[in-house]
Amino acid sequence: MGNLEATLYDMMDWGRMEGVVYAEEYKPFDYLGPQKTEEGILIQAFRPRATSLTVKLAKTNKEYPMVLESEEGFFATLIPRKTVPEYTLIEKTEDGEKEFHDPYSFGCQITPDQELRFSEGVDYKAYKILGAHPRTIRGVSGVHFAVWAPYAMRVSVVGDFCNWDGRVFQMHRLDGSGIFELFVPEAKVGDLYKFEIKAKGGLVYLKADPYATSSELRPGNASRVWDIDTFRWSDDTYMKARAKRDIKKEPVSIYEVHLGSFKKPVIEGVDEKDSFYNYRELAPMLADYVKKMNYTHIELMPIMEHPFDASWGYQVTGYFSVTARYGTPDDFAYFMNYMHSKNIGVILDWVPAHFPRDTFGLSAFDGTCLYEHLDERQGAHPHWGTLIFNYGRPEVIDFLVSSAMFWLEKYHADGIRMDAVASMLYLDYGKNDGEWVANMYGGNENLEAIELLKRINTEAKKRKDGALIIAEESTAWPLITGDVEEDGLGFDYKWNMGWMNDFLEYMRLDPLFRKGSHGQLTFSMVYAYSEKYMLVLSHDEVVHGKGSMIGKMPGEYDEKFANLRAAYGYMMTHPGKKLLFMGQDFAQFAEWNEEKSLEWELIDEYESHRNMQKYVSALNKFYKDNEALYSLDHSPEGFEWISELDADHSIIAFLRKTKKEEESLLVVINFTPVVYKDFAVGVPFAGKYKEIFNSDSVDFGGWGNVNARVKQSKEIECDGREHSISITVPPLAMSVFKCTPLKKTAVKTTKTKASAVAKPTAAVAKATAAKKTTKAKTTTAVANATAANATATVANATVAKKTTKAKPTAAVANATAAKKTTKTKTTATKAVATKTTATATKGATKAKTSAVANATAAVANATAAVANATAAKPKATKKAAKK
Repeated sequence: MGNLEATLYDMMDWGRMEGVVYAEEYKPFDYLGPQKTEEGILIQAFRPRATSLTVKLAKTNKEYPMVLESEEGFFATLIPRKTVPEYTLIEKTEDGEKEFHDPYSFGCQITPDQELRFSEGVDYKAYKILGAHPRTIRGVSGVHFAVWAPYAMRVSVVGDFCNWDGRVFQMHRLDGSGIFELFVPEAKVGDLYKFEIKAKGGLVYLKADPYATSSELRPGNASRVWDIDTFRWSDDTYMKARAKRDIKKEPVSIYEVHLGSFKKPVIEGVDEKDSFYNYRELAPMLADYVKKMNYTHIELMPIMEHPFDASWGYQVTGYFSVTARYGTPDDFAYFMNYMHSKNIGVILDWVPAHFPRDTFGLSAFDGTCLYEHLDERQGAHPHWGTLIFNYGRPEVIDFLVSSAMFWLEKYHADGIRMDAVASMLYLDYGKNDGEWVANMYGGNENLEAIELLKRINTEAKKRKDGALIIAEESTAWPLITGDVEEDGLGFDYKWNMGWMNDFLEYMRLDPLFRKGSHGQLTFSMVYAYSEKYMLVLSHDEVVHGKGSMIGKMPGEYDEKFANLRAAYGYMMTHPGKKLLFMGQDFAQFAEWNEEKSLEWELIDEYESHRNMQKYVSALNKFYKDNEALYSLDHSPEGFEWISELDADHSIIAFLRKTKKEEESLLVVINFTPVVYKDFAVGVPFAGKYKEIFNSDSVDFGGWGNVNARVKQSKEIECDGREHSISITVPPLAMSVFKCTPLKKTAVKTTKTKASAVAKPTAAVAKATAAKKTTKAKTTTAVANATAANATATVANATVAKKTTKAKPTAAVANATAAKKTTKTKTTATKAVATKTTATATKGATKAKTSAVANATAAVANATAAVANATAAKPKATKKAAKK
């Protein structure tokens, strides 16, 4: 044995060497790489595949052969100097020779201050220190890897750069945080990698990087090194303008999209379900369509990496990684940049409520329940088969807040829509007794999740860049969009699931029976200003046997389309921002299937679908062009009922307003297939009323029952108003009138809002007595529903059904007859309508006095019910509201 070998033999810490050789070292910086000793600089390295290893000094190119101390590949040498030099290692293997920098010569890159912030749960940009980051350190390019795994015995980064050998790059543990880190000069952008974790008990397994910014295409599940800071953005003008806007006073019409099935390419030899366009290819296709259809925004179903296509992205494994199905992070950045160049906002779905159990993901990450709770009652969704985040752990808070901020910061997202917020708020969500654990006060509120949501919304608002945070929350939890400072959760908008459920249930009914559920149509206005709402007809409503939107509509073929036009008309004129899922704007009959492209061929082959597409485009444009439909969405000043109690005709009339009287719009919607001629409608003031939109236009596939001439109001009392107009009300349709006052100020209304004058139709004339009874019962239904706000939909529907089980009146009979004749579009229809008008005019005069008295009493009852419900509302518990 030579002098060097003998000296090195005496210097070896054989126990530490064994730990390295058997891949159990968790403090490699203390042993591997350069170490100062009295004899000089000791350099040790472990390269299992090397046959020889040499140290080469950077300045002098002098080489020092290393001594093989262990046959497994442990090498050492001693350099006679007092300071650590810059050096490289020259490795010879059976495959050849290569020169590289020693990863253990770079030491720790994460500072104690960064560790502390992370451990305290206040590092909301944790993605900057954790994950894989291409860096240049001391002039050397490589990738810095860091992962939080506090209870692991050892963590190694493995990948393309080390033949996936967990012995080569054993990471160094930071005791202050439980983070493992290592700078690897041999790694580069594009390399696949994972973390090899040795848990207590000796189990060794591979995990994808929780903070990875790119991933392998499924079914592979490795992470991929990427530099997301190299993309050159050109949307500065858009972003600055967005920051100055008040979106609450602007039109918001969102096109909800699943990128994988919006359109699919035809690729020879590839199944349709596995064929995807790239983000760069999708950008112009989607932008062109969105502009054509006059939407303001798109909302993407989760584009975060996920293993299972049929989860639609809602079971996420890559909270910082765009899915590889459609390309790279740069491709997605291009997509976002392109959308902004076309002035289209992009909202991203994001899922902080739960995550899947896939073994390569977050579950039992370091051998312990790190991201989830240990107790299944707290850490699992029994029905979804997924795991619930431990919202009380500081590092998990860092992870989730950082993820939300990441998409806003790095990809310029215009908003985040949080999925399944209700499941976060309630500890007993989807669980039976014994399947959940109460909070410290014995309640079912998840106090830690509440705090997390407040933090996310607070951090988003601190950015002051105009980005939105939207909640999908399906219960009556209070102050979802309330200010955090006032104990609200701080969201900008809440999906109005109550409106959606009530309205779709109403629209499914045969028009002959809709009058019994009239409250489902109008009840949303009772609570319309309790939150800042977004009206949604989303993907959830057109899957799992629910049928498409056109498929939900009753009636024969033409009536289905008319019903859908009326439904969309009501949605677009009702207060609140709007969202519609793709394919529903051209009335695709099939349920949505994520494996197939939308049925675009319907537009080419069938006029009815082309007309529906034309209608939705025109409706979106009409919405954007009229400030009354959006500027006061969240203020009672922006809406006023004209007639909400006319259940007999299933007709509603209301005003949408701005602060300028002359910008008011009168909306009349008929949910029956009956045409009403010379139909009296109360108006807010004396003036001219011009129809500016009608869903029954032949251009949209309707029957053409329009009001071609401007209507001059008359001083004839109707609907509790001193003035009224007489119009044609088209069947299953919406009409909108522009209101032009004769004077600058509107005539003061002295009557209460009620249908005080009987409508001049044959149905009403022949069924005056029935109308009195039905009117009173409908009023009672509305009052009861109002008083029972927490269980609004059920109560309202139940009362309505009970109060309308009377035998069909002449009104129903006439409506049935009219319905049949209307569908034929023949001359007979006009004849019936003319006769109906004449008969009705006579009957209306006789019925007027009794109808006024009846309606006045009904309104008094309804007003009292509203007052009682308002007073009682704060006393309602969250749990009761949820049920």
